Amino acid sequence: MSVPDYMQCAEDHQTLLVVVQPIGIVPEESFFRIYKRIAAVSQVNVRDSQRVLYIRYRHHYPPENNEWGDFQTHRKVVGLITITDCSSAKDWPQTFEKFHLQKEMYGSTLYDSRLFVFGLQGEIAEQPRTDVAFYPSYDECETVEKRIEDFIESLFIVLESKRLDRATDKSGDKIPLLCVPFEKKDFVGLDTDSRHYKKRCQGRMRKHVGDLCLQAGMLQDSLVHYHMAVELLRSVNDFLWLGAALEGLCSASVIYHYPGGTGGKVGSRRAQGGSLSAEAGNRHRPGALTSNGINADTSAEIGRAKNCLSPEDIIDKYKEAISYYGKYKNAGVIELEACVKAVRVLAIQKRSMEASEFLQNAVYINLRQLSEEEKIQRYSILSELYERIGFHRKSAFFKRIAAMQCAAPSIPEPGWRACYKLLLETLPGYSLSLDPKDFSKGKLKWCSFFSFLFSPLVMAQCLSLVILLMSFRSLPAKKKDVTQSLESYTAKCPGTMEFITLPDGLKLPPVPFTKLPIVRSVKLLNLPTSLRPHKMKSLLGQNVSTKSPFIYSPIIAHSRGEERNKKIDFQWVQGDVCEVQLMVYNPMPFELRVENMGLLTTGVEFESLPAALSLPAESGLYPVTLVGVPQTTGQITVNGYHTSVFGVFSDCLLDNLPGVKTNGCTVEVIPALPRLQISTSLPRSAHTLQPSSGDEISTNVSVQLYNGETQQLIIKLENIGTEPLEKLEVTAKTVNTKEKLYGDFLSWKLEDTLSQFPLKPGKIATFTVNIKVKLDFSCQENLLQDLSDDGISVSGLPLSSPFRQVVKPRVETKPINPQESSKVGDFSHVKVSACHQNE
Repeated sequence: MSVPDYMQCAEDHQTLLVVVQPIGIVPEESFFRIYKRIAAVSQVNVRDSQRVLYIRYRHHYPPENNEWGDFQTHRKVVGLITITDCSSAKDWPQTFEKFHLQKEMYGSTLYDSRLFVFGLQGEIAEQPRTDVAFYPSYDECETVEKRIEDFIESLFIVLESKRLDRATDKSGDKIPLLCVPFEKKDFVGLDTDSRHYKKRCQGRMRKHVGDLCLQAGMLQDSLVHYHMAVELLRSVNDFLWLGAALEGLCSASVIYHYPGGTGGKVGSRRAQGGSLSAEAGNRHRPGALTSNGINADTSAEIGRAKNCLSPEDIIDKYKEAISYYGKYKNAGVIELEACVKAVRVLAIQKRSMEASEFLQNAVYINLRQLSEEEKIQRYSILSELYERIGFHRKSAFFKRIAAMQCAAPSIPEPGWRACYKLLLETLPGYSLSLDPKDFSKGKLKWCSFFSFLFSPLVMAQCLSLVILLMSFRSLPAKKKDVTQSLESYTAKCPGTMEFITLPDGLKLPPVPFTKLPIVRSVKLLNLPTSLRPHKMKSLLGQNVSTKSPFIYSPIIAHSRGEERNKKIDFQWVQGDVCEVQLMVYNPMPFELRVENMGLLTTGVEFESLPAALSLPAESGLYPVTLVGVPQTTGQITVNGYHTSVFGVFSDCLLDNLPGVKTNGCTVEVIPALPRLQISTSLPRSAHTLQPSSGDEISTNVSVQLYNGETQQLIIKLENIGTEPLEKLEVTAKTVNTKEKLYGDFLSWKLEDTLSQFPLKPGKIATFTVNIKVKLDFSCQENLLQDLSDDGISVSGLPLSSPFRQVVKPRVETKPINPQESSKVGDFSHVKVSACHQNE
């Protein structure tokens, strides 16, 4: 026997093996649809008896394994069910011939067989047959389950006859010697009349009868036969069959103690605990024959206390049996399967350390040269068993080996789908996760085994998944090597922020680079002074204070989310370039190139202008300014930033960045405002006569005049924005600290200038201011001593370049009225004020 069954469990010893196979060309989907219906009939109550027959179905079974049927009867194919398509009567003889050829493959062990024919109608289909069932189609076959039950009952009849025949002690008849295939050559020429040989024959036959009793649903009798077989075989040192007898004793005891089964399929088996008590109840008088024809044992205590092993003894006997199997090179498969069965029992008993010893032994059992598919199956089962006993990391290790076998170079068509699936299943065993939230909280501890774990994906050229997995390694041990590998991968397949959908439907979220570079603070910047919107105050009217009362509150909001959503007290303007300053640093020991870095915003349509930067190795905090242009008005929130590092595109949200300081990330965007550039005909003053108040933009021009002299100041107004200017308001203010000036020194007429309004973008308007000096020397004796220069300086408050103010939205159809120039309210008009001071 060369092919192990890794799904074997102790309760399989009481099953009858039935093989279901197709004949000819049968659609795979149709075959497995019928196979599932057949396999659903896995246990049948025997008529006129309290026994239950259990059936184990296989759609593929190696014929060489069938040769071990005498050694352990549950390995023997006792039933054959074949499925075939036959649409015409002329094909029927050939189909039936194939059925007979199939039976010959397992002919030495078969109890009965059936042929299910689909598609054949007519005279042939109407003939009554016991071994053939005809159905019009795969959809019209309601009686499949009923025919399977009848088929199982026929198997039971043959099984019962064989059990009764071999269990009966026929004095004078020679007991045949049961052998496994590799033993036959060893018994040629032995003395068949020796006492040693006869005990060997008796012991093996007792063990064989115990197997038949177990399959026939007679648990009590099987325990008795197994015990007798153990004693006989131990006396002649028949170790291979002694191990089989001990394993049979363990299996029968497991079935009694664990009626739910050890295979892990909950509810797949009925409770067997009542089988012993039911048999004991039938044996009500000494010497009475039960319905199965065996002389009854009146002592129920013998069956339970003596013959049935305790849970602890079960494991001891398994160890002994496995040690005997280990003496025979050709019994490697039997030894391996016994280890697997013992592990499943220990898993139920929650004895993990002992189970790991059995598994460790199973790993080192030498079998023939296994195929790649068999290796995958072996390591997958080992992983599953380690998982059952709670050894999650060991389970992940063997699952990773199984994944590598899926992508072995010797396989012509590697199974990358299975490779991906198995590798992803290893992550919980290593306490890893693909959830970026877990990564940001520091739950992931990626070590040097990263490349060891996911190297098959590189061979698979599944670069999108490789890039995603490598993105977790923001600060690896071998930083330079990893980044170079990542750059080579992204050159072929860019790393994006899209979800990766695996073949099994699992969706992997993208992993952003939040630590390349590391961001420590985010600050929204106000617009430059010349571009800031200001609330307009009329210089002709009287300002009204609107200060709010001071309210003290001891409650301080510590929520980082509340800070980020806090509204900022300045505004941005639609269509103007806005700035956000980030303080970043590079933790890598080499220069970090960050490409395509920009802002992520919500609330307003925003055009982010990407930037590229290069950070020195292990740099300190480095200011980076990201810019963008809001296209619409409303509330805008800066949620984060996007980068491209080593070819991986990342969207980094501020909520997922620990330790980031902000002073609020929500600001109001107001409609686009007019922009005005003012120039004058006079030269700019070398010094500022009056400091700016901060709410206005000022410029100073200088002129020297003698008393009584007049000069014109020509002011040029150019609309350099995209909005029209609709109003012009000019005011004058005299700064006279020494009270030496009198009268209006500045005068102007706006009629010609206002006729050019509304001033469209790109247009220029001019107006003239007349400057006339008036000094009174009659009452001031020391005037000439106080004056260092006979002249006047004129400063504009504001003569701005550019200059804009806003208090409310512009009304497009508002008429231009010089008489209303002193009113406050429109943001699209200009106030030009002048002050003069005696020098």
